[in-house]
Amino acid sequence: MPDRSDVCILIPTLNEAETIGTVIDDFTEQGFENVLVMDGDSTDGTREIAADHGARVEVQSGSGKGQAVRESLRYIDEPYVLMLDGDDTYRVEDADAMLEPLFSGRAEHVIGDRFADMETGAMSRLNQVGNRLINGAFRWIHGRNLQDILSGYRAFTRSSMDRLSLNASGFGIETELAVECVKHGVKTEVVPIRYEARPDASETNLRPFRDGGVIILTLYQMAKTNNPLFYFGSVGVLSSLAGVALGAYVAIEWLTTRTSHEVIAVVAALAIIFGVQLLIFGVLSDMIVALNREQTRRLEELAESLSDRRRAESTPQEAADLRERDGAEELTASRDAGDGN
Repeated sequence: MPDRSDVCILIPTLNEAETIGTVIDDFTEQGFENVLVMDGDSTDGTREIAADHGARVEVQSGSGKGQAVRESLRYIDEPYVLMLDGDDTYRVEDADAMLEPLFSGRAEHVIGDRFADMETGAMSRLNQVGNRLINGAFRWIHGRNLQDILSGYRAFTRSSMDRLSLNASGFGIETELAVECVKHGVKTEVVPIRYEARPDASETNLRPFRDGGVIILTLYQMAKTNNPLFYFGSVGVLSSLAGVALGAYVAIEWLTTRTSHEVIAVVAALAIIFGVQLLIFGVLSDMIVALNREQTRRLEELAESLSDRRRAESTPQEAADLRERDGAEELTASRDAGDGN
């Protein structure tokens, strides 16, 4: 049964000097000895404080939380990772609940749901509305309800991360993780957690409008390979509607005033044709993606079956090799004994 020695606590940081020491102490006092702080070149002494509190500190080569998460995987050998922010908003008391689905084998990726128990003032009303909208968009576009895809409290197996293609550099990393888990069939579970307000002296690195826009764009861009029918279909529908609206305008003008708008009519026709083509392309792409997923699933099942068979067959062979080696050693020993006599 896995235990806390098999877990790496991953904390991406950027200027978290006010809270990072407390966060590290909370986890080390509970027996989590492997703490990795991946720092984005802080200027307030975050790295020094983290090292003084017993954490292993690495400085990322680039910038942004997403880049920190990707680069941190080079330094992690433990089979399980518990990731959280260094702002002291997540509790160590929830760590066991986050890790239990991994230890039991039910899940490969766990998301902590902040909305299950949120302290008053932990999130502004604007951010709450934005989070709800983004989670709703995720359900609509990618077909899964993961409750809180922007949560920074995550637990995952190290091996599952090798199946994901991560490219986000900033706060879009949480969104990308959620989409990639759905795309690659990574077993994901949501766990209710307590989300607390940041200490007064701690300042957030989140910029709601800019980062919110990046997250929405990430959701849409990733639909290209996970839900191409939505990605291409949405543009196709808008183009078709625009063409129909322009065509209706041309028709009304002709019927009421006998005024012709040849150029607008041509544009309307092209918009409708373009929209219909995109819709058809979206349907075909969706079929290809569905077929690819089915083939990938079958290949994974085949690989797992072959692996199980290889493990089962290796035991008798290993036993035979061992018997042969033991027999050779006994023969050598008897010869040596005979030579000595």
